[in-house]
Amino acid sequence: MIEKKILLKNIDLLDLFGEKEKNLKIIRSYFSKLKITHRGEIVLIKGKEDLVDDFYLKFNQILNRYKLNNCLQENDLHFILNDEGNEFYNQNVILNGPSGLVIKARTKNQNKMLEMSSKFDLLFVYGPAGTGKTYTSVAIAVKALKNKEVKKIILTRPAVESGENLGFLPGDLKEKLDPYMSPLYDALSDMIPPTKLKKLLHDNIIEIAPLAFMRGRTLDSAFVLLDEAQNATISQMKMFLTRMGPSAKFIISGDKTQIDLPKNQQSGLIHAINILNKEKKIGFLQLNESDVIRHKLVQLIIKAYNDE
Repeated sequence: MIEKKILLKNIDLLDLFGEKEKNLKIIRSYFSKLKITHRGEIVLIKGKEDLVDDFYLKFNQILNRYKLNNCLQENDLHFILNDEGNEFYNQNVILNGPSGLVIKARTKNQNKMLEMSSKFDLLFVYGPAGTGKTYTSVAIAVKALKNKEVKKIILTRPAVESGENLGFLPGDLKEKLDPYMSPLYDALSDMIPPTKLKKLLHDNIIEIAPLAFMRGRTLDSAFVLLDEAQNATISQMKMFLTRMGPSAKFIISGDKTQIDLPKNQQSGLIHAINILNKEKKIGFLQLNESDVIRHKLVQLIIKAYNDE
């Protein structure tokens, strides 16, 4: 019998262990032969050496998961404690950003997205807000650019307002559109140093533009991301898909529940999925509320709206 001690510094214990220690109870259920207690910032583990060592390894994976997401969900615990975590943590790094930031696939489906992007030249990814569709797509594209698999990145969105009118915003077209494209800039700034990002944008090696600007072009030797694709019309989606050059990679992402188009217009994302989903050379991946990586309340909010 041995005893080990784990010190939990700068960690919100309520977030880690859950309300009424729900998460701790799950952990204990996997290690019923160990005595596991916690006193403030200290976790004590007592039992047979091999079991204690196994617990120590798994608990540190749980801590890493918590620090990565700033929260801990029940599916994270089962994923790690069921011995699926080791392979996942070794393989889910997409790239290293500035200042040592490690960009990872944070859920099993995000890791699947990474795998499918290698397999398919055209990939549709759809699911609710907060599931990392945009961020993971941008990371995959940046990785491809860094590895010289493509010559440029093109990031595009339909210029459809969510309850607001771009025409009333001050400034020229670029100044009107930049705030709308800010999620794409934010993701890029996590992955590329500021000076280098500025040069890549200036040289059009990374291009961010509204979907309408894609008309008439052939997009080749590029990683092309269509974000917020639920707000593309059927004709816009057809136009975009037919821009695909022979050496291009496309990821199309969106949320079928957040369509801002006029009620008399069908979403090009939904239409494309319906007519193309039997094509074996095209990838389709649906994310769900278990993939939400924002505040833990977002998962509850999505579920409530889905159940309404």
